[in-house]
Amino acid sequence: MSSSKKRRFDVEAFLNSPALAGTVASYRASETIYSQGDPCATVLYVLSGRVKVAVLSRSGKEAVVGVIDAGDFFGEGALSGQPLRLATAIAMVDSRVRVVPKQEMIQLLHEQRAFSDRFITHMLAKNSRLEEDLVDQLFNASEKRLARTLLLLARYGKPSGPRRVLPRISQEVLAEMVGTTRSRVNFFMNKFRKLGFIEYNGDLTVHDALLSVVLQGAPPAPPTRHAPRAGRAKTATASAQSRARDARTTRRASRSRE
Repeated sequence: MSSSKKRRFDVEAFLNSPALAGTVASYRASETIYSQGDPCATVLYVLSGRVKVAVLSRSGKEAVVGVIDAGDFFGEGALSGQPLRLATAIAMVDSRVRVVPKQEMIQLLHEQRAFSDRFITHMLAKNSRLEEDLVDQLFNASEKRLARTLLLLARYGKPSGPRRVLPRISQEVLAEMVGTTRSRVNFFMNKFRKLGFIEYNGDLTVHDALLSVVLQGAPPAPPTRHAPRAGRAKTATASAQSRARDARTTRRASRSRE
């Protein structure tokens, strides 16, 4: 059989196949998948549902550093020799997760080229996202960061297209993702709703118009022509006043000579 007639390797079907190495675990909403400080010996793949990844500081403050949707990997630090989990993974809704041991994952990456390509694409996209997140936190205001977070949750820019209706997500979680307070998130969410950028009544609907918040920030407008005209007018007035003074001085000098 020629190579052109060979059945194409279906990565998604492979990842969902019961024959794939590893186990499939089910988690209820708010259930912990792994905790910060646990041994890091597996790579995980979300078959269905949604998972948030959060970091807890020594002072007890939590920050959400990522939201993993169905079709994405997480826990990849095991492949780089990371001994302990650096974050906590929690199911946001009822979720099914494939758990692949580190050595079996390495074997798959060596033996299945299509699978390896899929995983590399995921890692490159994740790295690009992390860079964008850093720039976002350093330079953008909380309003723009919130708009970008909502668009990312809606999967804008993904090959499969945007998902306009999002599962329920609390403003507390959004605040942790954006790096601001819940009151600020509530203020901006109400503002976005009044402007027609989003709709929410239980579920959250994101409209294309929300992109305008992220893309705003046009370069400063060039200086208007009124300022130079005003400057010329002031110069002309000053010149006229100077000529008038000179004329008065000349007349007084002429009278004194007479």
